[in-house]
Amino acid sequence: MLKKPIYFDHAATTPLAKEALEKMMPYFTDMAGNPNSQHIFGREAMSAVDNARDTIASIINCKPNELYFTSGGTESDNWAFRGAAHALKNKGRHLIISPIEHAAMISTAKALEKEGFEISFMKVDGEGFVDLGHLKSIVRKDTVFVGCMLANNEVGTIEPIKEIAEIAHANGAICFTDAVQAAGVLDIDVKALGVDMMSMSSHKIYGPKGVGALYIRNGLNIESIITGGHQERMKRGGTTNVPGVVGFAEAFRIAAAEREENAKYVASLRDRFIERVLAEVPFVKLNGPADGDRRLPANADFSFRFIEGESILFSLDLAGIAVSSGSACSSGSLEPSHVLLALGVPEGLAHGSIRFSFGKHNTFEEVDYAVGVIKEAVERLRNMSPLFKAESEVKNV
Repeated sequence: MLKKPIYFDHAATTPLAKEALEKMMPYFTDMAGNPNSQHIFGREAMSAVDNARDTIASIINCKPNELYFTSGGTESDNWAFRGAAHALKNKGRHLIISPIEHAAMISTAKALEKEGFEISFMKVDGEGFVDLGHLKSIVRKDTVFVGCMLANNEVGTIEPIKEIAEIAHANGAICFTDAVQAAGVLDIDVKALGVDMMSMSSHKIYGPKGVGALYIRNGLNIESIITGGHQERMKRGGTTNVPGVVGFAEAFRIAAAEREENAKYVASLRDRFIERVLAEVPFVKLNGPADGDRRLPANADFSFRFIEGESILFSLDLAGIAVSSGSACSSGSLEPSHVLLALGVPEGLAHGSIRFSFGKHNTFEEVDYAVGVIKEAVERLRNMSPLFKAESEVKNV
C-alpha cells in the first residue's frame, strides 16, 4: 500500500502551487493595503492587481480592461448569464445554453425563467458534444444569449465553442463560455474562440480558492450583480482580494508555460487508467468521448453497473484515494448527474458514476494502485448487490 493518500480529484480543486503562495504572502502582511486606498500601501496593492490583470489578459489574448476579477467561477457564470439577460431583455428574452452546464448556469437558468425569460437547451450526443444543427434550428430573432462550457467538468468533453460562437453571432446573439475546467489546460484565446464573455477560476489551476475572473468584450455592457464601491471599474463591488488575484496570476502564468508538457503527461496517466479499468473491471461504462484528444487530459468518468457511486467513493476513500461522484458542487445531491442523463445514460447507471481527475503530481504507481483497489471494491460491493446476483443467475442459466 502507498504511504500517503492519493488525490484524483483535481477537477474539484487543485493544491496551491508553492510559487503562487510565495507571491501571495507579502500581501497578507507587509503589503496588506486596500488597492482603493490613496496612499503608498494602497498604490502597492493596486500595482500588484494591475500586474496580475496584465498577466492573465496576455494569456487569454484580451485587453486588461476587458478582464474583471470575481470570487470564482460561480460568480463569473452568474454575472455573465444574469447580467447579459437583464441588459439585453429589451432586445429579446430568449436564452440558450447546453443541458450539461455547471450548476451555476443551470440554477441561474431556472431563476431567469421565473423572471419571464425563455430558456432553450441545445441537444448533446452520447459523448456530450453539442449538436450544432440543433442549435441552428432553435436560435431565433429574439435570442440574445448562447452559452456553452468549453470543457465539461464531469465527463471532460471539449466543445466546439468557435462554431457555437459563429452561429450565435450570425443570429445577432452574444456567446459566453465557461472555461473553468479548460483554463491552464487548453488554449483559451478569446479572439480565436470568438466569444464575447468567458469565465475562469483560480483554484482549478493550482491557484488559491475564492478568486476568479470574467472576460467581457469591450463594447458589451452587462448589468452588475454585485453593487457597492468603485472596484473593478465600477462593474463589481467589493474589496479586491489582492493576495488571491496575485496568486491566481502566478498560477496561471505557470500553467500556461507548462501547459503542453503537463497535458501530455496527465493524458498518459488517464489513458493507462482508462485502458486498465475497461480491460479489468466488468460491467463498466466510460462516459464522455472515446477519443482522448476530444476530452480533457485529466478526465476519466466511469459508471459501474449494479452499485452506487457513493459506495465506491467511500471504499476508495477508506483506501486513501480521493475521487468524486460527479461534480463536486453537486456531490451532496441524491439525484443522478444531470450531465449523464443528458448524455442518455440510464438513471440507474448514472447513479453508479465516479469521476477521476488527475494532476501533474500524480504517478503511474498511484494509477496502478488505484486500479487494484477499484477491482477489489467493485467485486465486494457487487457481491452484496441483489441486482448483480440476479444478473449473474440469468447468465448462468
